[in-house]
Amino acid sequence: MKKILITGISGSGGSYLAEHLLKKKKYNIFGTIRNRNVLKKFNCRNLVNNKNVKFIKCDLNNYKQLQKLFTLYRFDYIYHIASNANVLESFQNPYNLVKNNIISTLNLLEILRKVKSSAKILICSTSEVYGNVPFNLQPIKENTYIKPINPYAVSKVFQDLLAQNYFSIFKLKIIITRMFTYFNGRRDNLFASAFAKQIVEIENKKKKNLEHGYLESQRSILDIRDAMEAYYLAATKGKIGEIYNIGGKKKATVKNVLNLLIKSSNKKIFLKKNKNLFRPKDINFQIPYSKKFKKHTNWKQKYTTSESVKFLLDETREKFSFNQKNLAKVIKS
Repeated sequence: MKKILITGISGSGGSYLAEHLLKKKKYNIFGTIRNRNVLKKFNCRNLVNNKNVKFIKCDLNNYKQLQKLFTLYRFDYIYHIASNANVLESFQNPYNLVKNNIISTLNLLEILRKVKSSAKILICSTSEVYGNVPFNLQPIKENTYIKPINPYAVSKVFQDLLAQNYFSIFKLKIIITRMFTYFNGRRDNLFASAFAKQIVEIENKKKKNLEHGYLESQRSILDIRDAMEAYYLAATKGKIGEIYNIGGKKKATVKNVLNLLIKSSNKKIFLKKNKNLFRPKDINFQIPYSKKFKKHTNWKQKYTTSESVKFLLDETREKFSFNQKNLAKVIKS
């Protein structure tokens, strides 16, 4: 069985990806975690007792720890997902967020260079690197000019460009994905998941109003399960050295998504604008051109918008129930 390393496996993207890869039934999965406490959390509930998953305590910002990992193991595939991806936090605390994302990636690629790794390495970048692209230059292609508008996006530009250098200069087998908007019930700081979380709290009488920021941004819509299949195909069928835009074909404003989520609830939802949720700068319109990725991997979207909304809300409800049960146990003890 081939060996896969997922950096940040306990995070939202890493845990979804691990679950998706386990369904392929031909991989042993290794994942980095910073501490063992994360294994008690919702994201890891389907992974902790799986014999094909091994958790490795390793801080990617610690060069020696990471170096030891790659002296012990050789991997066939490496998914570099570990990053602090909170855009709003990057405005509030840019130094720590940018430092974390830069150093972790630099350490990883430098150690892989030194051990002469033969693994296929997927660097998970983001559409945030493009910033606000003019309407006449959309949909956005991989050669569109990069112009990040927030500190998080700047850190991802560093990862992206550094990975391009380590491919072209040091011949590491790197593939870069720039993922556009997708629904993710395990992250509370994405617009759709933040709405879903508040709706579930309202359903359970833990909150009165749904608070929101800017609602006029337009995005493409992609199901988390389609996104994870895209990551799988990028690593297994993608061409080394390529950069791939990945995103949904359906478009919607943030307000449209909010309305779809509200309609899927059985409660009356009252909205409240919160100035603290507005970013100092926001992306107004971002639509991907994903034809190259589809051509190279035969990736196709499987899930409809309504199926994606339902899955997001169901996952959020399960997470709420899981957290409440765990909290009850702590209080009882």
